[in-house]
Amino acid sequence: MRKKVFGRHLSRGRKAREALLRSLVKALIVNGKITTTKAKAKATVPLAEGLISDAKKNDISAQRRVASKLGNDRRVTKILFTQVAPALSGKTSGFTRITLLAPRKGDSAEMVILSWSEEIIHPEDKKAKKEEKTAKVKKTGKTNKK
Repeated sequence: MRKKVFGRHLSRGRKAREALLRSLVKALIVNGKITTTKAKAKATVPLAEGLISDAKKNDISAQRRVASKLGNDRRVTKILFTQVAPALSGKTSGFTRITLLAPRKGDSAEMVILSWSEEIIHPEDKKAKKEEKTAKVKKTGKTNKK
């Protein structure tokens, strides 16, 4: 009998499964969206939602809990607390969204895009857009204002 065995196994051992889910959540936090299989996305959602719930508390114990779940990656933890959690502060649940895609060509696996339910703008994106805009202004010599 297999007692106390629950959750999605994803054809992996416990440590490999934990590493996979941790890397998927890190990629989601850093990039804002990831393309993966439906099974992996459904297994990732509870971990991501729990991290956001902890990050919204924004105290030292929440930071330590989140950092430990993310493999003590300070960069990702900082992004989560400074950019992602404030953008999702108006919600109590439903922080992620799964959008279906066409099946993968090689093995017909169901593919999805896992993303945040609200748009999160990273400061690097803002800087890039500003630099892009100033480069266009310098190039043409005029602005796009009407």
